[in-house]
Formats: sequence, C-alpha cells, structure tokens
Amino acid sequence: MRDSFQRNSRQRPSNRRFGSASAPARRGGDGNNGVAGAKRQYERYLALAQAALLSGDTVEAQNWFQHAEHFYRVMTGQQT
Repeated sequence: MRDSFQRNSRQRPSNRRFGSASAPARRGGDGNNGVAGAKRQYERYLALAQAALLSGDTVEAQNWFQHAEHFYRVMTGQQT
C-alpha cells in the first residue's frame, strides 16, 4: 500500500495548479492598469484607512495607509 502512495505522488504534473508553462499570462481587462488604476487604488485604501481611524482601530488604519503609500509611489513613479 505504501508503494502505491509513493508512485502516485511522483506522477503529479508540476504545473497543474498554475496552468501550462506555455500559456500566456492573463493581464489587462480589469481596468486596473497604469496610473489611473493606481490612483483608484490609492483613493480606495486611503478611504479604508480613514474609516479605520474613525472606528478607533489604529493598527488597521496603519495597514491601509501602507497600502495607500504603495499605490502613491506607483502613481508618482517612485522606486524603493
């Protein structure tokens, strides 16, 4: 019985979970590309941070501010 388990574990395809290695990456179509998408995400996370501050959760607010900061840097073209 142990031999059959080991035999089956070796026969798993390596790219089964992520699709074929030759398949093109799925990009675009969601309207989240470029500066416009970064600005939208920046505003979204900033609003979430401000809402968390109003509710008194400073840890959650800091998390959202860090997300917003990332998209701010994307918008302005800064690199870290």
